[in-house]
Amino acid sequence: MNDLYPFKSNFIDINGIKYHYIDEGQGEAIVMLHGNPTWSFYYRNLIMGLRDSYRTVVPDHIGCGLSDKPSLKEYPYTLERRVEDLEKLLNHLNIKKDITLIVHDWGGMIGMGYAVRHPESIKRLVILNTSGFRLPKTKPFPPALGICRDSFLGEFLVRGLNAFVLSASYVCVKRKPLPPEVKKSYISPYNSWDNRIAVYRFVRDIPLQKGDPSYDFVCNVEDNLHLFKNTPMLICWGERDFVFDVHFLNGWKERFPHAEVHSYPDYGHYILEDAGEEILSFIKSFLKNQSFGNE
Repeated sequence: MNDLYPFKSNFIDINGIKYHYIDEGQGEAIVMLHGNPTWSFYYRNLIMGLRDSYRTVVPDHIGCGLSDKPSLKEYPYTLERRVEDLEKLLNHLNIKKDITLIVHDWGGMIGMGYAVRHPESIKRLVILNTSGFRLPKTKPFPPALGICRDSFLGEFLVRGLNAFVLSASYVCVKRKPLPPEVKKSYISPYNSWDNRIAVYRFVRDIPLQKGDPSYDFVCNVEDNLHLFKNTPMLICWGERDFVFDVHFLNGWKERFPHAEVHSYPDYGHYILEDAGEEILSFIKSFLKNQSFGNE
C-alpha cells in the first residue's frame, strides 16, 4: 500500500464477500484484532516488530479496512457473525493451537468470543483498551456514543459527516497528534457513505441491555472468562480513553489478578500510537517469558 503499510494483502471469500488479512512471518501465531473505527493499519508497527520471530495474522473485519463493505442486506454486522468470520479465517489458515491474541476496542469482544469457543487454542492474551464483558456498573455510557447509537442523527453523523472516524483521529491520541500521513491512512478506507457502514453498525451493535442483538452473546463471553484464569495475560492501557477508561481496566484486573499490567495516566485510546515502542518491547518480553502453554 505504502511505506507505512508495506504488507502483502491476502483475501478469503466468505459467502461472496472478500475478507482481507495480513499474514507475515512464521512460527507461533499472533492474531491481532482491531476495533472501530480502525483497521489492520493500527497494528502495522507490531507486525513489523514481531514478524521475524512469529506468524502475525491481522484481519480487517468485514466492512473495515481493505475488506469488502457489503450492505446490511448482504451481511448482518453482528458480533456473533464477526466471531464466525474469524473462525473461518483461522481454520482456512490451519491455525488451531498456541494462539496469542492481541485485542483492541471491538477486537476484545471478537477475540474473546473466539477464545471462549476455543479455549484450548489460546496460549496468551494481550489486552489493549478493550472489553470482554458488559459495561461496568460504575461506568456511565458516554453521551457522544449514545447520540451516535440511539438518536435519529446517529447515522447522518457517522455515515454522512464521517464524525466518528474524524473525531477518533484527534481525540484517541493524547501524547502527540497523529502525523498527517498516519491520519490519512486511518481515514482512507472510510471515504463514503457506503464505506462507512461498518463504523455505524459497530456503534449500533453495542450491547447495553437485554434485547440488544449481541447482549446474550456478550453475557456468555463474560460468564466464561474464567476459562483463562491460568492463561498468561499482558494488559497495556491508556487511561485517558473516554470509553475504555479505568472502569474497564479495573474489570480486567479484578478478573485476572495475575496479569502483567502497564497503565498510562496520560495516554489515550489509540495506545499503540501513544506508546507503541514501549508496548512492542513489553510484548516481546512477555512472549519470551511466557513461552509455556495453558496450565
